[in-house]
Amino acid sequence: MTPMTSAHRTWRTKVFVSTWLSYIGFYFCRRPFSAAKSALGEQNHWDARTLGNIYAAYLIAYALGQFLASAMGPRLGPRKNVLLGMGLSVIVTLAMGISMSPWVMAGLIAVNGLAQATGWSGNVGTMANWFHKHERGKVMGLWSTNFTVGAITAGLVMGLVLGDSSTADQPWRWCFFTGAAVLSIIWIQFFFLQRSKPEDVGLAGIDDPVTTIDESKVVEPVGMSRDQKINLGLVAGFYFFSKLVRYAIWSWAAFFLAEQYHLSGKAANTYAIAFDICGMPGVFLTGYLSDKYFKSRRAGVAFVMMLGMTGATALLIVFGGSSVPVFVALLGLVGFFLYGPDALLSGAGAMDIGSRRQATFAAAVISGFGSMGPIVQEVIVPRVYDQKTSGMGPVFAILFISSACAAVFCAILVYRNRKGGRGI
Repeated sequence: MTPMTSAHRTWRTKVFVSTWLSYIGFYFCRRPFSAAKSALGEQNHWDARTLGNIYAAYLIAYALGQFLASAMGPRLGPRKNVLLGMGLSVIVTLAMGISMSPWVMAGLIAVNGLAQATGWSGNVGTMANWFHKHERGKVMGLWSTNFTVGAITAGLVMGLVLGDSSTADQPWRWCFFTGAAVLSIIWIQFFFLQRSKPEDVGLAGIDDPVTTIDESKVVEPVGMSRDQKINLGLVAGFYFFSKLVRYAIWSWAAFFLAEQYHLSGKAANTYAIAFDICGMPGVFLTGYLSDKYFKSRRAGVAFVMMLGMTGATALLIVFGGSSVPVFVALLGLVGFFLYGPDALLSGAGAMDIGSRRQATFAAAVISGFGSMGPIVQEVIVPRVYDQKTSGMGPVFAILFISSACAAVFCAILVYRNRKGGRGI
């Protein structure tokens, strides 16, 4: 194993901070549309289906972008890939703030989806180059709080913008302008602090003793064994369903709170982040348990947490529509059980499937398949919700079914672990 010099430690800190902040920044250009959905619909007379169709354009482009990133990422390198994505996202988010046409908005948000797709795989690929497998559970458990912190801070800021009296005429525009400004600042720190691998700054690379593949010859799936490809497919299947649940809540929780309980945009967005706040301890717990008690096997602890999430979504079906406090509390419970396995399998799990150089490819493929889940929910949820006679019950049923399916994929990975150690 490569000895850690003071230069290694300094650069690892820089890389950790810069990539962590980078993914937080992406959320400031990802969340404005969801946060402003109710205000946009009211001002422009767009119903739930129109809003859902517009955001579906983002999700489709985001999914396609993940597969493009799986090809471009290893060639451009994580640094160029992420810098390009952040820069493009800033530009189109500014443009969305002046759009009034649903077609123009859909086109701009689709370009934003392609740009945003560079974030996860590029940053995970960077982290794989700087950290050993035996420490990835703890490190990635901490690092993966970026998407919970990003969702929380972006949600809070968007809520404040929507509630600001100085933007009372068209507050939704300032959601986009503010998000673009924040990501612009984060782009600058990333440019100065991030480097894709130790070799880029004249340091020895991270030699991982658990890797048996000649990494100098591997840049894509070439060299992956049959077991590795099966594991990749299983994690991708898990991520499809877990991401469906996560994006359904991100995309519609604030909207439902505003529409069903007549809350203001500020209050609805503030209450909705209970999902993200409660997810943070779940991420820490899952990463810690993975390394401490599951010997860096990710699937076992993920399966336990997914069983908990399935139970939480079942409670939503029974009690979710009773009151705001109950709805918010159950959102928090779902977040606690979801965020840990979601982050662990798409982050450390992607790293563990193959070599260091395959991490960007594996993360992009997993995220690409996973990103199809949000597309499905964005199309189905508004159509189910529009059936006013059935309320939110069918929406909660979708979350329950998806949770159960995600748990099944984790169970198969656990089974593979027990049958000869072929899982992750």
